[in-house]
Amino acid sequence: MLQEYDLTVGQVAKRCGIKVSTLHFYEQKGLIKSLRNSGNQRRYQRDVLRRVAIIKAAQQFGISLIDIQTTFAQLPNKRTPDKDDWQQLSQQWRAKLNKQIAAMEDLRDSLDGCIGCGCLSMTSCPLYNPDDNLADKGTGAVLLK
Repeated sequence: MLQEYDLTVGQVAKRCGIKVSTLHFYEQKGLIKSLRNSGNQRRYQRDVLRRVAIIKAAQQFGISLIDIQTTFAQLPNKRTPDKDDWQQLSQQWRAKLNKQIAAMEDLRDSLDGCIGCGCLSMTSCPLYNPDDNLADKGTGAVLLK
């Protein structure tokens, strides 16, 4: 059964607790969709409320809009995620978040040495030059040229 496009942009924004401009931005990025009525006004299906809720939740977890867009694109017919879809989405995002958490813990644990020396050494600083990735670019302030 097809849903009707009956929610206005203002109604969706109010129900989701976001600005109208945010909905326009999400639509521009392909995260949500609308149709235009005869007066050229946007109209949304009710399932857009769930899509926006997932977008907002994912962003709170630190998931980028690009990752959300990529994940939504994997859904059959670009449908709105249901409960089963959410289980798969959350598993994909869980792995990404675990990597981010591990990186943040490594950074946290290495801060003492960095702050302790006070120099933010360009060759050994875990913030500025992790794993001495700049070594192949030469010595000195190679990024300050």
